[in-house]
Amino acid sequence: MELKDLFLTPLYLGLFYGLAFAFRKRFTNALTKKYFIPALSLKFLGAIGLGLIYQFYYGGGDTFNYFNHVKVVHAAFMDSPVIGFKLLLSHGEFDPETSRYASMMEWYRAPTEFFVIKVAAFFSLFCFNTYTVIGLGFAILSFSGMWAMYLTFLRIFPLAHKKLAIAVFFLPSVFFWGSGLMKDSLCMGALGWVFYGFYHGIIIRRNVPSAVVMGLLGAYIIASVKIYILLSFLPPALLWVFNEYNQKIKSSALRLILKPVFIGLGIIVGAFGATTLTAGDERYDVEKIGERSKINNYYLTQQVASGSAYNIGEFDGSASSIVKVAPQAIVVSLFRPFLFEARNPVMLLSALEATLFIYLTISLFYKTGIIKSLRLIAGEPILSFCFIFSIIFAIGVGVNSGNFGTLVRYKIPLMPFYLGALYIMQFKARAPRRVVTRRSPQVNNARKLGRLAVTE
Repeated sequence: MELKDLFLTPLYLGLFYGLAFAFRKRFTNALTKKYFIPALSLKFLGAIGLGLIYQFYYGGGDTFNYFNHVKVVHAAFMDSPVIGFKLLLSHGEFDPETSRYASMMEWYRAPTEFFVIKVAAFFSLFCFNTYTVIGLGFAILSFSGMWAMYLTFLRIFPLAHKKLAIAVFFLPSVFFWGSGLMKDSLCMGALGWVFYGFYHGIIIRRNVPSAVVMGLLGAYIIASVKIYILLSFLPPALLWVFNEYNQKIKSSALRLILKPVFIGLGIIVGAFGATTLTAGDERYDVEKIGERSKINNYYLTQQVASGSAYNIGEFDGSASSIVKVAPQAIVVSLFRPFLFEARNPVMLLSALEATLFIYLTISLFYKTGIIKSLRLIAGEPILSFCFIFSIIFAIGVGVNSGNFGTLVRYKIPLMPFYLGALYIMQFKARAPRRVVTRRSPQVNNARKLGRLAVTE
């Protein structure tokens, strides 16, 4: 960070807040208005805090490596806008005009990292290449997607609007790691757009053109940065579609017969989509993903452990060995680090969140009963989607991370979905107890909140 960050950041914060208050009425209603500015403020806090932590606690890191590359692209724009735009539109190729600048960037031929650099360089043109303001721009992008995610959850289950706000906006790891100049900020925002686009465009078919655009844009960003998020999203999303259409069949016998067919189709289409999306990709090709997982886990565990490594057991990169360590990977992603494993303030925050997940999971399944809980999950498409996505993603990041320092960042896409599903289950499990003989306040309240949840 530089001296200009101190002068320009307050000015841009004032501008961004002015725009937020101006647009709040368009994107909120009586139910959601009170969450808009606090949630945005936390994203801004996370973006600024991320830079401060990396500068004064870690002494550097990826966020500043991105910014150093942005400086090169910004310098190219200052020398020649034509060359600058060539760099923004490039895909790792060299030509006489851009080679001078490309040779100064280590990540020029790293597609995922350079995509982040392109987005940041675009923001730099409007803020005098100021690190903190670029971080605020990433926070706004992330917030826009997460607000779309929250509105989607709210349309599905408006009764839990307070708890869902906690799940989406107020988890420390999510607003801290998912706000600044990092891949995670783009992915969290894009995941929210995909979730919104999928639900509105396919499940309820409302505002289809805008939903499709948002969903495709989010999918493009995720595919450009972390395609494994799409690989985790696709199978449960297809199962959700089949469950929705299966429930519309009036005959219970026919539903029972067709459900395995729908599930089988979902698995086939999901597998086909996964292999198509990753075909030829050196890092994420399905045929190589086991080998890459083994290499990543070994490197992160043995080379950069720094006292925060974990061990989920030995695996050789094969599919069977990943299945073998899957239970440990799920536990480590959802419920660790434990409080006694925290070695620094960042790990302590993650441990507190993991403790909340443990408490809610155990208390919910204990009070509701395991069988009833499983029936509830199987009978509610949104719960099936959230838990299956969380489990698939937990296995992926648990196997690949190897230490809690990276795991705390890698796992944030699953956290709103897992916690949101727990809160929805909590309300669903309590609902029968609130039914009265004359009129159900629960049902009346749900209808009222459902009307308020609509912003279109």
